Amino acid sequence: MNEKIEKVKLEFEEKIKSDKGNLFELEKYFLGRKGKVAELFQDMKNVPKEERRRLGAEINELKNYIEKAIGKLKEEQETKEKAQKLLKEKLDITVPGLRLQNGALHILSQTMKEVEEIFLSMGFDIMTGPEIEEEYYNFEALNIPEFHPARDMQDTFYLLGKHLLRTQTSPIQIRTMEKYKPPIRIIAIGRCYRKDPPDAHHFPIFHQVEGLVVDKNISFANLKATLSTFTKRMFGEGVEVRFNPSYFPFVEPGAETSINFGGWLEMGGSGMVHPNVLKNVGIDPEEYQGFAFGWGIERIAMVKYNIPDIRLFYKNDLRFLNQFK
Repeated sequence: MNEKIEKVKLEFEEKIKSDKGNLFELEKYFLGRKGKVAELFQDMKNVPKEERRRLGAEINELKNYIEKAIGKLKEEQETKEKAQKLLKEKLDITVPGLRLQNGALHILSQTMKEVEEIFLSMGFDIMTGPEIEEEYYNFEALNIPEFHPARDMQDTFYLLGKHLLRTQTSPIQIRTMEKYKPPIRIIAIGRCYRKDPPDAHHFPIFHQVEGLVVDKNISFANLKATLSTFTKRMFGEGVEVRFNPSYFPFVEPGAETSINFGGWLEMGGSGMVHPNVLKNVGIDPEEYQGFAFGWGIERIAMVKYNIPDIRLFYKNDLRFLNQFK
């Protein structure tokens, strides 16, 4: 039995010299459940009782010897691996770093922010509302009853029940007038939807800013002064505003608003709030009057930055977007 113990010890010393790289297999071979040391303990049943204590102590001594030797090698390997890893991850602080690209707001977001800042400076509040709207707020409350021809111009995406994707931000005006009493001075701004085939000037998704003022003694002159002030701040002092008579169900009288920007360009609709619209929200049209207007954010950006095609806003082409950082 003494020879077997000595033989296992010598075999371990030989293998540990040649097999340092695979300590897991080495540990399993000598210390595993079916390893060499376990076999020595199994052979103890064939040893006379009077020698079992001594031989058991020698086998345990061999076991401790093997465990310490393998443990020491494991520590050495771990230390070496850590040093190699640190060497690979070492940073040369003298090398110039990578320059990170700064992001920027989308050109439409920039334009909306500029529009908001101008109207805030003029004393307007900013209101928003749901993009999934009720048919009543999108049409009926705006003096556009069912089967009215004006609905054909604003064909949109209908959902279950009498819900749809809003075609304009005008429903925000109705909700505001329902909630607050005059005087009211707001802009309603946000995303809208219509079933327009995409081309250079139309897209199924667009953004709109609408203005609404309701108070006593409001006239068309107030509307003209407001849009003239906004236009000069947005496009420059030399820009003129022109109003051409036009029909919109929710205003009376109504007008198309155009600006002279190297030639007259139509920008949106405007007019005095129709008495029926005021009645629908419980405001007495004999006591209060109002004006409203609506311009497309994309149209404003296209005019200001000389962008020829509305589809460029939605292609996410960085070559286009980086021009407006």
